Amino acid sequence: MSAVPLLLVVLLEAFTLSLGAQLPEGVAPDDQHKFRMRLPQTVVPMHYNLTIHPDMNTLHFTGVVRIKVAVAEDTTTIVLHSSELLISNVLLLVPGGPPRPLRFLENPAFEQLALLSDEVLAKGRTYEVQLEFSAHLSDGFHGFYKSSYRTSSGEIRYVASTQFEPTSARAAFPCFDEPAFKANFTIQIVREARHIAISNMPKTNTVELAGGLLKDFFDTSVRMSTYLVAFIVSDFRAVSKTTQHGVNISVYASPEKIDQTSFALDAAVKLLDFYDDFFGIPYPLPKQDLVAIPDFQSGAMENWAGITMVIAHELAHQWFGNLVTMEWWNDLWLNEGFAKFMEYISLDVTYPELQVDDFFLGKCSNAMEVDSLNSSHPVSSPVETPAQIMEMFDDVSYSKGACILNMLRDFLTPEAFKAGIIRYLRRYSYQNTVNSHLWQSLSNVCQPDEFEVGGVEQKDFCSEGKLRPGGSKWYTDDELDVRAIMDTWTLQKGFPLVTVEVKGREVRLSQEHYLKTHDPSLIEGFLWQIPLTYRTSRSNTIQRFLLKTKTDVLYLEEEVDWVKFNADMSGYYMVHYRPPGWSSLIGLLRSDHAALSSNDRANLINNVFQLVSVGKVELDTALDLSLYLSREMEILPVTQGLSELVPLYKLMEKRDMKALENQMKGYIVELLQTLVDRQEWTDSGSVSERVLRSYLLLFACMRDHPPCVERARRLFSDWKDSDGNMSLPSDVSVAVFAVGARTAEGWDYLYEMYGRSPDTSVKSCIKTALSISPLKDKLQLLLEESFRGVVMKTQDLPHVLISVSRNPHGYKLAWDFLRANWHALMKKFGAGSSSIARMVTGVADQYSTPHMLKEVQDFFGSLTEETGSELRCIQQTYESIEENIRWMDRHLPLLADWLDKHTAGRPHTQHMGHEDL
Repeated sequence: MSAVPLLLVVLLEAFTLSLGAQLPEGVAPDDQHKFRMRLPQTVVPMHYNLTIHPDMNTLHFTGVVRIKVAVAEDTTTIVLHSSELLISNVLLLVPGGPPRPLRFLENPAFEQLALLSDEVLAKGRTYEVQLEFSAHLSDGFHGFYKSSYRTSSGEIRYVASTQFEPTSARAAFPCFDEPAFKANFTIQIVREARHIAISNMPKTNTVELAGGLLKDFFDTSVRMSTYLVAFIVSDFRAVSKTTQHGVNISVYASPEKIDQTSFALDAAVKLLDFYDDFFGIPYPLPKQDLVAIPDFQSGAMENWAGITMVIAHELAHQWFGNLVTMEWWNDLWLNEGFAKFMEYISLDVTYPELQVDDFFLGKCSNAMEVDSLNSSHPVSSPVETPAQIMEMFDDVSYSKGACILNMLRDFLTPEAFKAGIIRYLRRYSYQNTVNSHLWQSLSNVCQPDEFEVGGVEQKDFCSEGKLRPGGSKWYTDDELDVRAIMDTWTLQKGFPLVTVEVKGREVRLSQEHYLKTHDPSLIEGFLWQIPLTYRTSRSNTIQRFLLKTKTDVLYLEEEVDWVKFNADMSGYYMVHYRPPGWSSLIGLLRSDHAALSSNDRANLINNVFQLVSVGKVELDTALDLSLYLSREMEILPVTQGLSELVPLYKLMEKRDMKALENQMKGYIVELLQTLVDRQEWTDSGSVSERVLRSYLLLFACMRDHPPCVERARRLFSDWKDSDGNMSLPSDVSVAVFAVGARTAEGWDYLYEMYGRSPDTSVKSCIKTALSISPLKDKLQLLLEESFRGVVMKTQDLPHVLISVSRNPHGYKLAWDFLRANWHALMKKFGAGSSSIARMVTGVADQYSTPHMLKEVQDFFGSLTEETGSELRCIQQTYESIEENIRWMDRHLPLLADWLDKHTAGRPHTQHMGHEDL
């Protein structure tokens, strides 16, 4: 029986009552809608039998799902999820009796479906419901969506693939689409002979159907959440290998790209073996598939280092997320923070040549940038709606989550931390968890546990006296309360600023909320338990101190010339040094910067410039510190220096302050000129050296540094004369293409080559170069073509739009494009998606005038809640612009004076083109 929309009003009351939700005391009836978003617990799924048939000619799919449910309370209603599905022929299957048709009611606003039984479904019994459904393959990037790719002959081929996380399984089949409703899944897929089908489990059988169709049967899955279900129909090919633990791993790609998959396959094998051994818990499935989807919103960087990080992240999810799943999306960080953290742990062991530690610091700095705004949120935050849930997939859940785990690992020791997370995985396998489950598992790790098979390796670190030598105040076993400590990092937003004042042997400490705001009242009421670490001029040994109160004092063993807190930036906090602290550290950097680790140097650069924003340090102090960078050779401090200095002239570019802008650019070029001139135009060196080379050469060419521009121009001419057949070193390709894209002829040729090249690495370099061209008409064309999605994939639009917005010749185009296409972008990428958030903040957060603040507020203020007015990224953008206005008003005269003193009489480079630097 189909749903009748006219019955909606009549049945709405019955639907509401059927949910059975009890309102908390003191909640008004008008607030009931807040408690309807979540499904009731009266009926829970046990098993899904799903058959689905995507028609690759009509791009439409049909299906039937039979769900076995257990009834926890007497009810006449089964409420589950369905989104934009045409539902038909709903049946209740009762053992020993005939199928009974069920009436049903749809609630599109909540994406819910109520199945209404004339008879009571009895507590303690199991039933089966069967639903038929159909829909079009989605045009977006979630649910069951269509993707396409173009062959070398120009033919367009389609792929049907799924992306259900977080709340889009309901758009592919009716289901209980919440992570706590775990069940087993048995899946069948109908397809044509020219295609293959892939799902979570191995294929067990294939049968022929009428009309030349085939039906693939897949084995029944382990218990899992709906967002983990996956199926794909395509013409892809596969390459496979088996791990040392007997797991078959396959990488699928289009036939013309399958020969580019060997590295990904080898990496997956190596990483899955690492995780199997590290956790001591076997990978729970007989196979693991990696599929190169042509259109995927959460795509990876197109380089081999990036690929390994993505594979490491996704394979970590097989334990953190799949084996053990957060109970609700408020604790998403238990999935994503852990997976991000394990990227670095796994790659540090399996691919030490990648030097991933060099990039972890940047993740923490990025998270702090978002977390320093009042619009930030706790790592663990209440969420209800799909848009709110989508917004949780941000730097706070991923990067801050990883950084506080790294801090906890350093605090507990790596050995104790590892023992605790293994205990967590064993205790809660195939279950759902909340924050406290993790903290309990990480507490008292030296005590025996019933879930430890054969005992966790605790030998040395559990012996008396070995937990934490050194430090003036740390902890003993009976004092350690992991939950009390970590609740301060997960249940409140932001992070602390620790102020340090050294008086002889006495070090006075205080903490406050670091927040970029004009309202001092907003920083009140926050307190963290902070695992402080520090080094001194007298000892390179890391000392430790647990700061639990607003103020405290620690005592050094002897007087020192300097002290550096947050050793190697293992902690997620910022440090301010009262006089003479900063001057001592600046003097050290000038005289012997190698006395501090590269992490510590980068940390000081970040902290001193960020403290300018909150009025703790004057700008000239931060700029004085930056002078030492002329002798810096390591990637971390150099890139951190650029990330603090470049935004200063980015603000000027949007204020038409050409003279001061060029003066600032000239200072940065001169600061790094020695390092730039040392760069070879090759792919030699370590991964960090190569990343730095690519970064510096692009920066220098865009700043019109003559040796760089001349070399790039020659190489581009040679490459073009070879019709793109000449092999350029990948590290210099972006710089070469960026110089080539300055002319209309060069830009057109690059765009043509983008369409022709089968090499994703080359395409990525070309895409960046096209977006940083000074040619406004070409930038406009690029935006339009990226959105059209024929030559350039629409999944690349956020990158292109942000890059154009950072371009002084393109920022107005980007802002106009975002406004003109807002509703279409929301439909394509999804409200609350990270793509929408990146586009909003990327396009608008570098404005610094009241006029532009009003223009931004007027546009976003004109939206409704349905079209995005409540998105967190909009509030973040307002705050960023307000902070930029305050910064420029307060510091611009001082910046001009300082640059006059330090660049007086020197020639300044002129800017042609632009880069995302």
